[in-house]
Amino acid sequence: TEQVLLSYVNQGQILAQDKAVKVGDNTERTVGFYLKLAGLKYNVVNKGNILSQLKSIGSELIFPRTTMLSKGFLTDQRFIILAIVGLVPMVIMNMPFGGFLLFYEVALYFSIIWGLFFYTCFKTQQVSLKTTLLVFFLTQILVFSLWDILGLPKINPCYALVEAPFPISAFGFVFGVGLTEELVKLLPLIYILRKAKEPLIPQTMVYYGLMSGIAFGVYEGVQYQMTVNAEQAYDVAFFLNIARLTSLPFLHACWCGIAGYFLSFAYLYPKYRRGLYALAIIVPMLIHGLYDTFANFRFLPLAFVFMGLMLLVVYLKQGVNYQSKLRQ
Repeated sequence: TEQVLLSYVNQGQILAQDKAVKVGDNTERTVGFYLKLAGLKYNVVNKGNILSQLKSIGSELIFPRTTMLSKGFLTDQRFIILAIVGLVPMVIMNMPFGGFLLFYEVALYFSIIWGLFFYTCFKTQQVSLKTTLLVFFLTQILVFSLWDILGLPKINPCYALVEAPFPISAFGFVFGVGLTEELVKLLPLIYILRKAKEPLIPQTMVYYGLMSGIAFGVYEGVQYQMTVNAEQAYDVAFFLNIARLTSLPFLHACWCGIAGYFLSFAYLYPKYRRGLYALAIIVPMLIHGLYDTFANFRFLPLAFVFMGLMLLVVYLKQGVNYQSKLRQ
């Protein structure tokens, strides 16, 4: 009856928002609806005052020291991710670094966030933290050595064409910037494929490709923040710095993820390795180069970015089709 229902509500055993169905009626309502229909008002009784309620709850629930110090909690993945994402900037604030190291620390923080995101979305059973760190830092060592020590962009004559009028500039961006950068990002992936103790599936190599791309984006982002961005007006520099830490490393990651996809198939189906090696370079190189060519056009670069992202996702979805085709 409604009276019995009211007593349960007043005792806190049933909530007014709980669902209820009256006998002989198939329509689902709430407990509060039937009490109101019967003209009854509920009033949940407090169990003592604030102090007595807190005492009943208990100190272990209010400050669960035992749980907080347990190994299971300290190794909890969600806790670790939240701590890294939320507290690393505060750690950076207290470090006495400036100039290049400060820019690098901030870029490294954003790369960690991207890495955690990619790990959540793309990791496989083959993915290991050791190999992830190897790919990330090997890419950075390669880029630093080839760019800052050897001056690789100056060696490739196509770089000089990027300042020429279109369509010559497109040739420069594709075969200069695109070819050089995508090729360097590939080298760590080739290394881990050759050192792998088992065949690495395309999904695994896409993940490692994403990490290599993010690593390159960190290096490039720091360089731009200290040079090109610093020469801009404050508002423009602020936006460019944010872009260099978020969206632009993501683009490098997507393009290198595509390369990792084709590289994996080249090792899984060596009869087609020449064609697959070519695709691992050509597809990212073209998207990268065309994006850079039209970077100053409104919305047009977005089309190439979106195309690259679509290709990456579609390739992953069609992995079975590729395998069926390449087995022949």
